[in-house]
Amino acid sequence: MFNKPLLFSMMLTLLVWSAWYGYSTPHSLSIIKQNWPVTLTMVFGSFIAGATSEGGGAVAFPVFTKVLHITPMDAKIFSLAIQSIGMMAGTLTIIVMRVAVEWRLILWASLGGLFGVVFSSLLLAPMLQPALLKMLFTSMIVSFALTLAVLNWQERQYNHSMPVFGRQEKLIMLVTGAIGGSMTGLVGNGIDIICFSVMVLLFRLSEKVSTPTSVVLMAVNALSGFILHLAVLGGFTGRVENYWLAAVPVVVVGAPLGVYCCTKLNNKTIAGVLILLIVLELISSLCLIPLTGTIVSVSLAVFAAFSLVYYRMSRSLRYRPVREEE
Repeated sequence: MFNKPLLFSMMLTLLVWSAWYGYSTPHSLSIIKQNWPVTLTMVFGSFIAGATSEGGGAVAFPVFTKVLHITPMDAKIFSLAIQSIGMMAGTLTIIVMRVAVEWRLILWASLGGLFGVVFSSLLLAPMLQPALLKMLFTSMIVSFALTLAVLNWQERQYNHSMPVFGRQEKLIMLVTGAIGGSMTGLVGNGIDIICFSVMVLLFRLSEKVSTPTSVVLMAVNALSGFILHLAVLGGFTGRVENYWLAAVPVVVVGAPLGVYCCTKLNNKTIAGVLILLIVLELISSLCLIPLTGTIVSVSLAVFAAFSLVYYRMSRSLRYRPVREEE
Protein backbone atom coordinates (compact mmCIF):
# COMPACT_ATOMS: atom_id res chain seq x y z
CA MET A 1 0.00 0.00 0.00
CA PHE A 2 1.43 3.40 -1.04
CA ASN A 3 2.08 6.14 1.50
CA LYS A 4 -0.10 8.91 0.06
CA PRO A 5 1.89 11.93 1.41
CA LEU A 6 5.19 10.38 0.31
CA LEU A 7 3.82 9.60 -3.15
CA PHE A 8 2.44 13.13 -3.45
CA SER A 9 5.78 14.68 -2.40
CA MET A 10 7.63 12.59 -4.95
CA MET A 11 5.21 13.58 -7.72
CA LEU A 12 5.40 17.25 -6.72
CA THR A 13 9.20 17.13 -6.67
CA LEU A 14 9.36 15.51 -10.11
CA LEU A 15 6.88 18.05 -11.49
CA VAL A 16 8.84 21.04 -10.14
CA TRP A 17 12.17 19.55 -11.23
CA SER A 18 10.81 18.96 -14.75
CA ALA A 19 9.50 22.54 -14.96
CA TRP A 20 12.77 23.88 -13.56
CA TYR A 21 14.86 21.89 -16.03
CA GLY A 22 12.68 22.90 -18.98
CA TYR A 23 12.86 26.58 -17.99
CA SER A 24 16.59 26.72 -17.22
CA THR A 25 17.91 24.48 -20.04
CA PRO A 26 20.63 24.54 -21.34
CA HIS A 27 22.18 26.32 -18.35
CA SER A 28 20.61 24.26 -15.54
CA LEU A 29 23.77 22.69 -14.11
CA SER A 30 25.96 25.73 -14.73
CA ILE A 31 23.55 27.92 -12.75
CA ILE A 32 23.86 25.63 -9.73
CA LYS A 33 27.63 25.37 -10.16
CA GLN A 34 28.03 29.16 -10.27
CA ASN A 35 25.67 29.76 -7.36
CA TRP A 36 26.35 26.73 -5.17
CA PRO A 37 26.54 28.80 -1.92
CA VAL A 38 22.92 29.82 -2.54
CA THR A 39 21.92 26.19 -3.10
CA LEU A 40 23.71 25.07 0.06
CA THR A 41 22.15 27.87 2.12
CA MET A 42 18.65 26.88 1.07
CA VAL A 43 19.22 23.19 1.80
CA PHE A 44 19.16 24.22 5.46
CA GLY A 45 16.84 27.20 5.01
CA SER A 46 14.05 25.22 3.36
CA PHE A 47 14.12 22.49 6.01
CA ILE A 48 13.95 25.09 8.79
CA ALA A 49 11.11 26.83 6.95
CA GLY A 50 9.00 23.67 6.89
CA ALA A 51 9.85 22.47 10.39
CA THR A 52 9.55 25.74 12.35
CA SER A 53 7.83 29.11 12.27
CA GLU A 54 11.03 30.74 11.01
CA GLY A 55 10.69 31.03 7.24
CA GLY A 56 13.49 30.33 4.82
CA GLY A 57 13.98 34.08 4.47
CA ALA A 58 15.20 34.18 8.08
CA VAL A 59 18.16 32.10 6.90
CA ALA A 60 18.55 33.57 3.41
CA PHE A 61 18.48 37.27 4.27
CA PRO A 62 21.34 37.36 6.84
CA VAL A 63 23.50 34.85 4.94
CA PHE A 64 22.98 36.65 1.63
CA THR A 65 23.57 40.17 2.92
CA LYS A 66 26.49 39.54 5.28
CA VAL A 67 28.22 36.34 4.17
CA LEU A 68 27.62 36.32 0.41
CA HIS A 69 27.58 40.15 0.16
CA ILE A 70 24.36 40.27 -1.84
CA THR A 71 22.44 43.54 -1.66
CA PRO A 72 19.53 43.68 0.84
CA MET A 73 17.02 44.35 -1.95
CA ASP A 74 18.16 41.31 -3.95
CA ALA A 75 18.15 39.20 -0.77
CA LYS A 76 14.60 40.28 0.06
CA ILE A 77 13.22 39.60 -3.41
CA PHE A 78 15.00 36.25 -3.51
CA SER A 79 13.48 35.36 -0.13
CA LEU A 80 9.98 36.16 -1.40
CA ALA A 81 10.55 34.27 -4.65
CA ILE A 82 12.03 31.12 -3.16
CA GLN A 83 9.49 30.91 -0.33
CA SER A 84 6.77 31.10 -2.98
CA ILE A 85 8.08 27.70 -4.11
CA GLY A 86 9.31 26.10 -0.87
CA MET A 87 6.55 27.24 1.47
CA MET A 88 3.89 26.44 -1.12
CA ALA A 89 5.33 22.93 -1.40
CA GLY A 90 5.21 22.74 2.40
CA THR A 91 1.60 23.98 2.39
CA LEU A 92 0.50 21.36 -0.13
CA THR A 93 2.23 18.70 1.98
CA ILE A 94 0.36 19.95 5.08
CA ILE A 95 -2.95 19.66 3.22
CA VAL A 96 -2.22 16.17 1.86
CA MET A 97 -1.01 14.94 5.27
CA ARG A 98 -4.09 16.50 6.89
CA VAL A 99 -1.94 18.24 9.46
CA ALA A 100 -4.06 20.28 11.87
CA VAL A 101 -4.00 24.02 11.12
CA GLU A 102 -6.24 26.96 12.05
CA TRP A 103 -7.67 28.05 8.71
CA ARG A 104 -9.71 30.88 10.27
CA LEU A 105 -6.53 32.46 11.61
CA ILE A 106 -4.86 32.00 8.23
CA LEU A 107 -7.70 33.82 6.47
CA TRP A 108 -7.73 36.91 8.68
CA ALA A 109 -3.96 37.13 9.15
CA SER A 110 -3.48 36.78 5.38
CA LEU A 111 -5.85 39.68 4.73
CA GLY A 112 -3.84 41.85 7.13
CA GLY A 113 -0.60 40.48 5.69
CA LEU A 114 -1.59 41.49 2.16
CA PHE A 115 -2.11 45.07 3.29
CA GLY A 116 1.14 45.02 5.29
CA VAL A 117 3.36 43.67 2.52
CA VAL A 118 2.00 46.19 -0.02
CA PHE A 119 2.25 49.12 2.41
CA SER A 120 5.80 48.39 3.53
CA SER A 121 7.08 47.51 0.05
CA LEU A 122 5.72 50.71 -1.47
CA LEU A 123 6.25 53.21 1.35
CA LEU A 124 8.51 51.96 4.15
CA ALA A 125 11.25 49.99 2.36
CA PRO A 126 12.68 52.99 0.46
CA MET A 127 12.92 55.02 3.68
CA LEU A 128 14.49 52.68 6.23
CA GLN A 129 18.09 51.54 6.68
CA PRO A 130 18.52 47.76 5.98
CA ALA A 131 20.79 47.20 9.01
CA LEU A 132 18.23 48.82 11.30
CA LEU A 133 15.44 46.72 9.78
CA LYS A 134 17.31 43.49 10.43
CA MET A 135 18.08 44.40 14.04
CA LEU A 136 14.47 45.41 14.67
CA PHE A 137 13.29 42.02 13.42
CA THR A 138 15.93 40.31 15.57
CA SER A 139 14.84 42.33 18.64
CA MET A 140 11.22 41.29 18.16
CA ILE A 141 11.89 37.58 17.84
CA VAL A 142 14.46 37.53 20.66
CA SER A 143 11.87 39.02 23.02
CA PHE A 144 9.48 36.24 21.93
CA ALA A 145 12.15 33.56 22.47
CA LEU A 146 12.78 34.85 26.01
CA THR A 147 9.08 34.70 26.86
CA LEU A 148 8.71 31.24 25.30
CA ALA A 149 11.72 29.95 27.24
CA VAL A 150 10.25 31.17 30.54
CA LEU A 151 6.90 29.53 29.74
CA ASN A 152 8.56 26.22 28.91
CA TRP A 153 10.22 26.04 32.33
CA GLN A 154 6.81 25.16 33.72
CA GLU A 155 4.12 22.68 32.83
CA ARG A 156 1.85 24.15 30.16
CA GLN A 157 -1.68 23.52 29.02
CA TYR A 158 -2.46 23.78 25.30
CA ASN A 159 -5.42 24.49 23.07
CA HIS A 160 -5.51 22.27 20.00
CA SER A 161 -7.90 24.63 18.26
CA MET A 162 -9.23 28.14 18.87
CA PRO A 163 -11.44 28.02 21.99
CA VAL A 164 -13.40 31.04 20.75
CA PHE A 165 -13.32 32.91 17.45
CA GLY A 166 -15.32 36.09 17.18
CA ARG A 167 -14.91 39.72 16.20
CA GLN A 168 -12.09 40.36 18.67
CA GLU A 169 -10.03 37.38 17.45
CA LYS A 170 -10.52 38.42 13.82
CA LEU A 171 -9.30 41.93 14.62
CA ILE A 172 -6.28 40.59 16.53
CA MET A 173 -5.21 38.42 13.61
CA LEU A 174 -5.91 41.19 11.08
CA VAL A 175 -3.62 43.59 12.96
CA THR A 176 -1.00 40.90 13.67
CA GLY A 177 -1.00 39.92 10.01
CA ALA A 178 -0.54 43.55 8.97
CA ILE A 179 2.48 43.91 11.28
CA GLY A 180 3.96 40.62 10.08
CA GLY A 181 3.24 41.46 6.45
CA SER A 182 4.98 44.81 6.88
CA MET A 183 8.08 43.01 8.13
CA THR A 184 7.89 40.60 5.17
CA GLY A 185 7.77 43.55 2.79
CA LEU A 186 10.95 44.93 4.39
CA VAL A 187 13.18 41.86 4.82
CA GLY A 188 11.33 39.05 3.01
CA ASN A 189 10.24 37.28 6.19
CA GLY A 190 8.25 37.93 9.34
CA ILE A 191 4.53 37.19 9.23
CA ASP A 192 5.11 33.57 10.24
CA ILE A 193 7.06 34.16 13.46
CA ILE A 194 4.99 37.20 14.52
CA CYS A 195 1.66 35.40 14.06
CA PHE A 196 3.16 32.29 15.68
CA SER A 197 3.99 34.33 18.79
CA VAL A 198 0.37 35.48 19.11
CA MET A 199 -0.98 31.98 18.52
CA VAL A 200 1.27 30.42 21.18
CA LEU A 201 1.41 33.15 23.82
CA LEU A 202 -2.08 34.65 23.63
CA PHE A 203 -4.31 31.95 22.16
CA ARG A 204 -2.34 29.16 23.88
CA LEU A 205 -2.37 27.07 20.71
CA SER A 206 -0.12 24.03 20.62
CA GLU A 207 3.16 24.50 18.73
CA LYS A 208 2.20 21.46 16.66
CA VAL A 209 -0.79 23.43 15.35
CA SER A 210 0.80 26.89 15.31
CA THR A 211 3.88 25.81 13.32
CA PRO A 212 2.09 24.43 10.22
CA THR A 213 -0.37 27.33 10.44
CA SER A 214 2.57 29.75 10.26
CA VAL A 215 4.00 27.83 7.27
CA VAL A 216 0.77 28.36 5.32
CA LEU A 217 0.69 32.03 6.34
CA MET A 218 4.25 32.57 5.10
CA ALA A 219 3.49 30.83 1.81
CA VAL A 220 0.53 33.13 1.10
CA ASN A 221 2.37 36.28 2.20
CA ALA A 222 5.56 35.47 0.27
CA LEU A 223 3.59 34.75 -2.89
CA SER A 224 1.73 38.06 -2.52
CA GLY A 225 4.99 39.96 -2.08
CA PHE A 226 6.65 38.20 -5.01
CA ILE A 227 3.72 38.91 -7.35
CA LEU A 228 3.82 42.57 -6.24
CA HIS A 229 7.46 42.84 -7.27
CA LEU A 230 6.91 40.99 -10.54
CA ALA A 231 3.87 43.03 -11.59
CA VAL A 232 4.53 46.47 -10.09
CA LEU A 233 7.83 47.14 -8.37
CA GLY A 234 10.29 45.07 -10.42
CA GLY A 235 13.58 43.88 -8.97
CA PHE A 236 13.43 40.26 -10.11
CA THR A 237 16.57 40.77 -12.17
CA GLY A 238 18.54 38.16 -14.07
CA ARG A 239 20.95 37.91 -11.14
CA VAL A 240 18.16 37.26 -8.61
CA GLU A 241 16.53 34.83 -11.02
CA ASN A 242 19.76 32.81 -11.17
CA TYR A 243 19.89 32.68 -7.36
CA TRP A 244 16.26 31.50 -7.43
CA LEU A 245 16.91 28.84 -10.08
CA ALA A 246 19.89 27.56 -8.08
CA ALA A 247 17.66 27.00 -5.03
CA VAL A 248 14.39 25.73 -6.51
CA PRO A 249 15.47 22.05 -6.81
CA VAL A 250 16.37 21.81 -3.10
CA VAL A 251 13.55 23.81 -1.47
CA VAL A 252 10.85 21.67 -3.07
CA VAL A 253 12.38 18.75 -1.13
CA GLY A 254 13.54 20.52 2.04
CA ALA A 255 10.32 22.29 3.02
CA PRO A 256 8.03 19.21 2.80
CA LEU A 257 10.67 17.20 4.67
CA GLY A 258 10.66 19.84 7.40
CA VAL A 259 6.87 19.65 7.62
CA TYR A 260 7.03 15.87 8.02
CA CYS A 261 9.69 16.08 10.76
CA CYS A 262 7.65 18.70 12.62
CA THR A 263 4.72 16.26 12.88
CA LYS A 264 7.02 13.81 14.71
CA LEU A 265 8.19 16.29 17.36
CA ASN A 266 6.47 17.21 20.62
CA ASN A 267 5.65 20.77 21.66
CA LYS A 268 8.65 21.26 23.95
CA THR A 269 11.06 20.03 21.28
CA ILE A 270 9.59 22.38 18.68
CA ALA A 271 9.84 25.27 21.14
CA GLY A 272 13.44 24.32 22.01
CA VAL A 273 14.51 24.16 18.36
CA LEU A 274 12.88 27.52 17.69
CA ILE A 275 14.58 29.15 20.68
CA LEU A 276 17.95 27.78 19.55
CA LEU A 277 17.43 29.17 16.03
CA ILE A 278 16.54 32.59 17.43
CA VAL A 279 19.66 32.57 19.62
CA LEU A 280 21.72 31.83 16.50
CA GLU A 281 19.88 34.63 14.72
CA LEU A 282 20.84 37.03 17.54
CA ILE A 283 24.48 35.96 17.52
CA SER A 284 24.75 36.31 13.74
CA SER A 285 23.11 39.74 13.82
CA LEU A 286 25.44 41.00 16.57
CA CYS A 287 28.48 39.67 14.71
CA LEU A 288 27.57 40.71 11.17
CA ILE A 289 25.51 43.89 11.41
CA PRO A 290 27.41 47.17 12.00
CA LEU A 291 25.93 48.51 15.23
CA THR A 292 25.58 52.28 15.51
CA GLY A 293 24.25 54.17 18.50
CA THR A 294 20.92 54.66 16.77
CA ILE A 295 20.56 50.99 15.87
CA VAL A 296 21.42 49.86 19.41
CA SER A 297 19.09 52.32 21.15
CA VAL A 298 16.14 51.69 18.82
CA SER A 299 16.65 47.92 18.97
CA LEU A 300 16.70 47.92 22.77
CA ALA A 301 13.52 50.01 22.85
CA VAL A 302 11.79 47.59 20.46
CA PHE A 303 13.03 44.63 22.52
CA ALA A 304 11.62 46.16 25.72
CA ALA A 305 8.30 47.06 24.09
CA PHE A 306 7.76 43.62 22.54
CA SER A 307 8.87 41.87 25.73
CA LEU A 308 6.16 43.78 27.60
CA VAL A 309 3.56 42.92 24.95
CA TYR A 310 4.55 39.24 24.93
CA TYR A 311 4.52 39.13 28.74
CA ARG A 312 1.02 40.61 28.84
CA MET A 313 -0.16 38.09 26.23
CA SER A 314 1.32 35.19 28.20
CA ARG A 315 -0.47 36.36 31.36
CA SER A 316 -3.87 36.75 29.71
CA LEU A 317 -6.48 34.29 30.97
CA ARG A 318 -9.05 34.79 28.20
CA TYR A 319 -7.87 31.79 26.20
CA ARG A 320 -6.54 29.72 29.08
CA PRO A 321 -7.13 26.00 28.41
CA VAL A 322 -9.59 24.38 30.77
CA ARG A 323 -8.14 21.40 32.61
CA GLU A 324 -10.01 18.17 32.05
CA GLU A 325 -10.74 17.83 35.73
CA GLU A 326 -12.33 21.27 35.73
